[in-house]
Amino acid sequence: MQIGLIGLGKMGYNIALNLRNHGHSVIAHDRSEALTSKIAAESGISSANSVAELIAALAPLRVIWLMVPAGPIVDEVIESLLPHLSQGDILIDGGNSNFNDSVRRHKYLKTNGIEFLDCGTSGGTSGALKGACTMIGGEQAVYDYCKPIFDDLSLSGGTRYVGGPGAGHFVKMVHNGIEYGMMQAIAEGFEVLEKSAYDFDFQQIAELWNHGSVVRSWLMELSAHAFQKDPDLSAIRGVMHASGEGKWTLETALDLGVPTPVIALSLLMRYRSQQDDSFAGKVVAALRNEFGGHSVVKSNED
Repeated sequence: MQIGLIGLGKMGYNIALNLRNHGHSVIAHDRSEALTSKIAAESGISSANSVAELIAALAPLRVIWLMVPAGPIVDEVIESLLPHLSQGDILIDGGNSNFNDSVRRHKYLKTNGIEFLDCGTSGGTSGALKGACTMIGGEQAVYDYCKPIFDDLSLSGGTRYVGGPGAGHFVKMVHNGIEYGMMQAIAEGFEVLEKSAYDFDFQQIAELWNHGSVVRSWLMELSAHAFQKDPDLSAIRGVMHASGEGKWTLETALDLGVPTPVIALSLLMRYRSQQDDSFAGKVVAALRNEFGGHSVVKSNED
């Protein structure tokens, strides 16, 4: 299938390669000329220097995957696309947009004759390249048309149509809220180990726990990898950035009357990390860097 892809950051670039590797015809664009030139050097991937050029290179019925940061930039990209699109063209938002925004965008685009799917994408940069987990919301018929894209992009069993407009980003929001709590629990456990009288090798313990224990997981594997690179995480500060999904999960839970104390406290700990350094903060910061390539604050930085 021919696919236009807008946004060549850490995730978008690897998604382009993944789709190319599965035989799809990818035409990519990014507002960064350097990234657009870089992807053009990849065998089997075409690039476009503008949105208009991208749309012109796609044959109707067009499918365009957006992989840009959540928020106003998604609306800006949509507005730049609309004058060039035709009735029935499909936009897929594969970023971490708020599900309420996705519901709004679906309604808006529908009035302009454009179809819209919201796709929660998990698995980090390695998943984007080798097989992601995708959660898709929107109209069933539109999903059915695009199903081969999601099947090829995802691991076997790692993709599902989850419901109507906004449902994909809703499921991904809750997924990330759970992720907050899991990482905070791992981080607090390692801080207890770090504060004890014992001289523990954190990499060895993480590897031990990942063989047969109840807490074995990819996050524990990533913990071991982070400690292998920096045994006491002395090179980074325990600043834990929050990209929004944990806050949205908590706000939605409050609206629904659902108690989520673990997610709430893990979110508050991220805010606290902006004020003080801690070993637990270092662990979460290192984990976010491991799976998503999220930036860390070095110990020698303010």
